[in-house]
Amino acid sequence: MSAVRSRHSYAGQSVAERQVERRALFVEAALTVFAEKTYAHSSITDICAAAGLSRRQFYEQYAGREELLVEVYDRIQEQARDAVAAALAAADTVEPRVLVDVAIRAYTEAIVGDIRKAKVAFVEIVGVSEAMERHRAEVRDRWGAVVEAAAGALPGVRTPPGGWRVAMAAFIGAVNGLVHQWSLDDPRPPVEVLVDVLTTLLTALALPDDTSN
Repeated sequence: MSAVRSRHSYAGQSVAERQVERRALFVEAALTVFAEKTYAHSSITDICAAAGLSRRQFYEQYAGREELLVEVYDRIQEQARDAVAAALAAADTVEPRVLVDVAIRAYTEAIVGDIRKAKVAFVEIVGVSEAMERHRAEVRDRWGAVVEAAAGALPGVRTPPGGWRVAMAAFIGAVNGLVHQWSLDDPRPPVEVLVDVLTTLLTALALPDDTSN
């Protein structure tokens, strides 16, 4: 315990501030541990050691590893959504094909710019539990709603066959499979390959073959 205190000084911090800092430390530690040791072969002890915090402090924040995994996953997805929103807001165009490329590029770079995020969000998260699979489906639906809202405001965008929910299930399934494979490949293909493939897929779903006429 003394070693933990020597690493993390909480002088002058409120209880709430300490909890926020500790959660951030646990999330960062879990991102590393789950990516390097895999979720299945890691432990709370591993996470605490990487965070420089105690098991007591862990259980003050989380019921167990899966709850922490959900938080790590959600933060990765939130960071990706923020990156896409910022990129679209900064884009000086309403040309759908350009905006698709901008959005896909921002999303891809947010996810694969840190290989730990790609491994946790697309490999380690899969098949953990029924509850986790339901949560992943909820996140998928939220992404579908984001894409539908953005696309609906653009000229020339069509509703995909089967509607946006079906189309986004197909597209996000492709995202999951592609990034999963990319994260496992050695050597990994250039990130530009991911951007090109995903842009092609989303363009095919949302845009007619020829919007010039």
